[in-house]
Amino acid sequence: MPTGPEYYAIDLNHEDTASPGQHSAARLRQLLRRTTLVGVCLLSLVLVIGCEKKVAPPPAGPLEVLVSEVSQQDVPIFQEWVAQLNGPVNADITPKVQGYLLKQNYQNGYFVKKGELLFELDPRQYQAALEQAQAQVEIAKAGLSEADNNVARDTPLAAQNAIPQKQLDTDLSAQSARKAQVEAAKANLDNAKLNLGWTKIYSPIDGIAGNSNSQIGDLVGTTTKMATVSQVNPIWANFNISESAYLGNAAKISGFIRSGKPGNVPVRYIQANGEDYPHGGRIIQVNRQVASGTGTVQFTAQFPNPDAILRPGGFGQVRIQTADNKNALLVPQAAVMEVQSLYQVLVVSPDNKATFRPVKVGDRVGTNWIITEGLKPGERVVVEGLLKIQQAAAAAPQLMKEGGIPVSPKPYVAAASAAAGSN
Repeated sequence: MPTGPEYYAIDLNHEDTASPGQHSAARLRQLLRRTTLVGVCLLSLVLVIGCEKKVAPPPAGPLEVLVSEVSQQDVPIFQEWVAQLNGPVNADITPKVQGYLLKQNYQNGYFVKKGELLFELDPRQYQAALEQAQAQVEIAKAGLSEADNNVARDTPLAAQNAIPQKQLDTDLSAQSARKAQVEAAKANLDNAKLNLGWTKIYSPIDGIAGNSNSQIGDLVGTTTKMATVSQVNPIWANFNISESAYLGNAAKISGFIRSGKPGNVPVRYIQANGEDYPHGGRIIQVNRQVASGTGTVQFTAQFPNPDAILRPGGFGQVRIQTADNKNALLVPQAAVMEVQSLYQVLVVSPDNKATFRPVKVGDRVGTNWIITEGLKPGERVVVEGLLKIQQAAAAAPQLMKEGGIPVSPKPYVAAASAAAGSN
């Protein structure tokens, strides 16, 4: 019978003459051999696994980023002020006579022309007054005719002393009185014609007619504001600047006021939706005083508005160039990071390592930002890939101490170049 650790199968069909006790001892020895062999195999496996070397991950390559050089150029400085639009003329439509409103001849909010019919009042009482005035004129003319005849008849008779001179004097006085009555009747007739004509209400200007405040059938009079017609082309934008800003430019302002001509400083209007109004304007007037409540001076800029895009009462901003920033340093706005009201950029060194650097910023110019402190012309800043560098710096802070995060810089190309003098 085979023995040894390789033999651990038990032949249950083998007939053995050994006693039952001997058989039990043999089975126990075989089981122990099996257990020992399995333990040795497991231990060998653990030792093999434990002796394996941990393979370090391959080092990551430089991060690919887009960079832009710090440019230097002269940049115009613009200031903006909140402005409210208003029409140069806002004509309140008020009837000159009292009457019942019969008809509205325009659509609310539509353009109307100067002289266009807006409303019609009931004319019947004024038509009757006109006819009465015409009759009074005829009566006065008849009386004048009688007086003329008396004077014509009595003049030669008085010359012949056929009648007393006093009679002729009476005739002449009556003639003068009749002439005056004719003139008065004619004046009443003219007034009746005016009253009848005023039952039709016309627009005094070209503009946009607002909603009617009176309904058909309303009794309107000389105190009734029926509607408003606003001139919208051109349109005015009123804005207020501080007294100190006014004093800084008082000499220029006084110059164009004395000339009596509009200023030549171009003005841009930014609409409430943030879009730039396509037509430029100019300043046409400055208020005579500083407002006591706000300490500001009101300016008015005028803009062409042929399509009536701008409407009275609307709000926006006026933008005016106030100075020039010589040799300003510009970087794309996307390169500037703001952290708790502090600004910083990622600067790429000549050996292509990116480090954080705090900066101070000025005005925004198009898609660029003016840097007033912290950068030099020609230095490179990261525009795209900021998040990757921040994550790398957080994962391996020792790299920042060793000179920065290695990067593979590529030139950044702006989608739309920012013009320095962008309006």
